[in-house]
Amino acid sequence: MGSGKDLGELPPYSAVESQQWHKRRPRSLRRSRGLKYLALACLGFIVYAQWRQLSPSSRAGATTTLSIEKLEADLAVCSKLRTKPQDPIGLGRERNARYVEGHKPTLIKNATVWIGEPEDGTSDEDARAGKGFSWVTSDVYLEHGLIKKVGKDLDLTSLASDVIVWDAQGRKLTTGIIDMHSHTGVYGIPELRGNQDGNEMSSDITPYVRSIDGLNPLDDQIEIIKSGGVTTSLILPGSGNNIGGEAFVIKHAVGKEDGRNETSITDLLADPDRNWRYMKMACGENAKRIYGKVGSQGPVSRMGESWEFRHAFETAANLIRAQDDWCAQADANGVHTMSTYLPQELKWESLSAALRGQVHINTHCYTIPDLEAFVDHTNEFKFPVRAFHHAHQTYLVPEILKRAWGPSPPASALFADNMWYKAESYIGSEYAGKILYENGLTPIYVSDNPVINAQHVLHEAAKAYGYGLPYHVALAAVTTAPAERLGLGQRIGKVKAGFDADIAVWDSDPLSLGAAPVQVWIDGTAQFENPVELDKSFLAPSSSPRGAVDIPEEPITVSDVVFTGISTSLLPEAQEGKFDGDNITVAISQGKIQCIGSCANELQVAAQSGTKVVHLKNGYISKSFVAFGTLIGLNAIDSEADTDNGKSTEHFSRGVDGLRLDSKKLQFAHRYGVTRAITAPKYTGQGTHFGTSVGFKTNALHVLAEGAIFVDDAAVHYTLDNQSKNSGGSISAALGSLRHKLLKAVDAGNISAADAFTEEAYLKKVVNGEIPLSITIHTADGIASVLKLKKQIESASGSTIKLVIIGGAESHLVADEIAAANVGVVLSPLLSYRNTWEQRRALTGAPLSNGTAIDKLLDAGVVAAIGLEEDWLIRDMAVLAGVAYTNGEGRIGKKDALDLVSTNVYKILGLATPEASGDFIVYEGSPLEVGAQVKAVGSGSSTVTLIE
Repeated sequence: MGSGKDLGELPPYSAVESQQWHKRRPRSLRRSRGLKYLALACLGFIVYAQWRQLSPSSRAGATTTLSIEKLEADLAVCSKLRTKPQDPIGLGRERNARYVEGHKPTLIKNATVWIGEPEDGTSDEDARAGKGFSWVTSDVYLEHGLIKKVGKDLDLTSLASDVIVWDAQGRKLTTGIIDMHSHTGVYGIPELRGNQDGNEMSSDITPYVRSIDGLNPLDDQIEIIKSGGVTTSLILPGSGNNIGGEAFVIKHAVGKEDGRNETSITDLLADPDRNWRYMKMACGENAKRIYGKVGSQGPVSRMGESWEFRHAFETAANLIRAQDDWCAQADANGVHTMSTYLPQELKWESLSAALRGQVHINTHCYTIPDLEAFVDHTNEFKFPVRAFHHAHQTYLVPEILKRAWGPSPPASALFADNMWYKAESYIGSEYAGKILYENGLTPIYVSDNPVINAQHVLHEAAKAYGYGLPYHVALAAVTTAPAERLGLGQRIGKVKAGFDADIAVWDSDPLSLGAAPVQVWIDGTAQFENPVELDKSFLAPSSSPRGAVDIPEEPITVSDVVFTGISTSLLPEAQEGKFDGDNITVAISQGKIQCIGSCANELQVAAQSGTKVVHLKNGYISKSFVAFGTLIGLNAIDSEADTDNGKSTEHFSRGVDGLRLDSKKLQFAHRYGVTRAITAPKYTGQGTHFGTSVGFKTNALHVLAEGAIFVDDAAVHYTLDNQSKNSGGSISAALGSLRHKLLKAVDAGNISAADAFTEEAYLKKVVNGEIPLSITIHTADGIASVLKLKKQIESASGSTIKLVIIGGAESHLVADEIAAANVGVVLSPLLSYRNTWEQRRALTGAPLSNGTAIDKLLDAGVVAAIGLEEDWLIRDMAVLAGVAYTNGEGRIGKKDALDLVSTNVYKILGLATPEASGDFIVYEGSPLEVGAQVKAVGSGSSTVTLIE
C-alpha cells in the first residue's frame, strides 16, 4: 500500500469502503494517475446512482414475480386510457347494431319531411339565420334499422320485395324527438317508494354509480313518453349529489311488442357499442341541503361544494398521473420489469375517464355563482362540459359560458317557462332560449321527467318558438342539438341516409299546440299497432312565416288606449254583433271597453287628444283568465318556507288571512292575462288544499286595495287523496271524519258571531247549500265515494250541496255519474301522466288513447275547467286551453275553450262572472295558438296594463 497517503480522502463508494479507513500513505500519487482515478470515480458514481434507482429484481437481472398475464392485461388498459372516443359515424353501415333480424323494411310515402339541416351550399351564417331550412315532399325508406333512402317518388321496384308501404298522406315527418335530461325508469311512474332509484344518497360524491343499474325497463312511462314522438332519452341520475354518477342514452323500444327480442335493459341502449360515456354532476342548493351538517359534514355552502368538486377532480387527476407513469415505464422497459400492477381504483375510474375526455359531462347548474365556479373547474382540470342543465341564469352570462374549457361552450338544457319553484329558479326568463341563441350559444329543451311529462317535451320547444326562438332552432333544440351534444350527431337527430331509422309522423305541425304522432318508428320498426289518430288538420299553415319576436318592455298602465287591426273577438255573445269585418277597432277609456267595431269617433278623439293608438296584425280580444287550484297568492317561491303561508293538516284556516300580494308570480300572472285567482291554504304540499279559498285580483298591491278581494270565501276545501294519510291515518278515516263533520253540521243550530269563522261554521254553510264543498281527489273510486257522500248529506239536510272536484285524473271513468250529480270538475293537471298511484288509469291521449279526461267530461255534459297544479303554469293558461281546443276534434269552439280557464270556473263555484268590458286580454295572434303575444290586460279597474 506503501504511499503513506490515506485513500479515505476519496469519496467512499460503498458501505464496505466507508468502513475501511486507512492512514495516509507516505508517498503521493503522480498527477496523471490521480486524474485517472478521479475520472473512474465519477463514472462509478454515475453508475451507482442509476443502479440505486432500479428495482431489486432488475438489479439482480431477474424478471417480475407478478402475474405476467395480469401485467399484459394492464398494458392493454394503457392503450384504452390513451384513447379518446370519436362520434360514431352513421353513413356506411349496412345495418344498425340495434336491428333485430326478421323485421321488414318500410317505405313511408308522401311525407312532408324536415331533414334537420339546410340544403347544400348554405353558408353557416345563412343557416344560423334559418335560410336553407324547409319542409320538403319526400319518401323515406327504412331497412335494417337504418334510413337507407330519402327522396321524392322512390321506385318500389328498386326496394326489397317484402317492403311495407305506409302512406303519410302529406303529414309532417321528423326524426324522433330526443330528450337530453330524463329520469325515466330510475324515478318510476307511478311514484312508489320501491321504484325510486334516481339518487344514491350514501355520499355527496358518487361518480361510481350508474343509472343503468337502477333503470326499470317495465316502467310504464317509457311507452307513454314514446307516444309523444320521443325515441331517445339521456337517463341521468338525480341532482341530489355534486357528482351523481354515470348516465346512459336509451331508446324507447322495449320488449317484443316494440321489436326487441326480450325485455332487457341492455337492449335499450341507443349505442350498443358504447362509444361515449356520460356523467351527471350538480351545483347549488341540493347537495348543501342534503349533505351539509354544520361542524361534521360538508358541503354546507357553495364554497364547500367547490371544494368537494376540486378535491374529487384532484383525486381523479392523481390517479391519471399514476397510471400514465406506470404505462410509460411499462412501455419503456417491458411489463416483465414492473414491480406493481397498473394503479386502478373502481371508485375513481369513471371520473378519471371524464378528465381524460372519454365521458360527456352534463351539469345541473342554475345560478351565476354556480356557473362561474364550474367554468373555473373546467379550466383548472382541463375538461369540457357538454351542457349546463336547468341553467336558468345562463342567458344572463353568455360570455362566462364561452370561457369554459374545451372546443365549444356548453349548451343550455332548459325548460321553456317552468320557474319559481326554488330560490335558484326565481330568476329566469321565458326568453332565455332566444337570448342564448342570439349570443351564439345552443339552447336545448328538456323534460327532467317526471318534473315535466316527457311525453310533451316537444311542447317546451313549441313554447320556446312562441317566445321568439326561430323555428329551425326550436325544432333543432329537441332533435339535432341534443344529438350532437350526446356525441351521436351522425346517427340520430336528422332524416338522412345512414342515420338510425327513428321517425315520427305528426298529426299537425310539430311545433303547434297539441301535436301528436300518428306513428313512431324506432330502428325502422313501427311502435304502435293500432294508434289513435285525431281528426285535425295536418297541412302546413296557410299564413306566411312569423316575423321576429321582440322581448317586451316592462308593462305600463294607461287609462285610455285604442287598438286597431283586431280580426277576432272571443268575448261573450253580449259583446258580439256590434261589428263586421276583420279590421276591428277596440277603444278603451278609463280601463273599460267603450267601443268595438269601426269606432270612428273614438279614433278621431284619440288623434285629437294624443291617446295612444296601437296597430295590431291579426289581433284578438278575449276574456281574461282565472287561476284555480294553485298556491298563487299564498306563496312566492315554492320551496322557500319564508315566502310561503305554510301548511296544516289539523288547523282549518281561511286563504284570505294568509294572502301576500304583489309577488313576481302575481305580476307575471297579470301580464299573461290571469287577472283573478282563487286560492286555498295548503294541506300537506303543492296541489293539496284545506280551508276556505279566497278570490282576489292578481294586480292588487295589498288586501286593502280597492277591489283586491272579490270573494272572501269562495269554497270550503278538503283533500282526500293519498296526502290525507299524512298524519298516520287512512283515506277511509279521512272520508269518515268529513262525513261526521258534515252530519254534525246538519244537526247544528245557529252559529254565534264568535264562531262565525270556524270550520264548523263553514260546514254549516256547505250543508245549507250556501258555499261549495271542494274536494281534491284523483281516483275514480274516491270520486264515487264523494258522490255518495254528497247524496247522504243532501238526504239528511234537505238541501242541495254544491260539490267541486279538483284533480280528477280518473274522472273520465265516472263522467256520467259526475254529470248526473251536477258536480263540476277542475282538471289539475289537464293532461295527467299517471305520476301517482291514484292517477294510474288516467288517459294520456293520442296515439295511446282516444281523447283525454277533458274530452270525456265534456261529452258527458260535465261543467269542466282547467286548474293549475303548479304556479309556474300561469303563463300557459291560454296554451292549455289551446291544447284542449286543438285536440278536441270539434267538440268545443274557441270561446268554449277559453271558458275552460275563465267562465267555467265561476260557474262551477257559483260565482258571478266578471264583466268582459273590464276584464279582457288583447293579443297579437290567436291565444289558442303558439306565439300569441299579450298586448294589453284589463282587470276591471280604471287602468289597463299595456305591454309593448
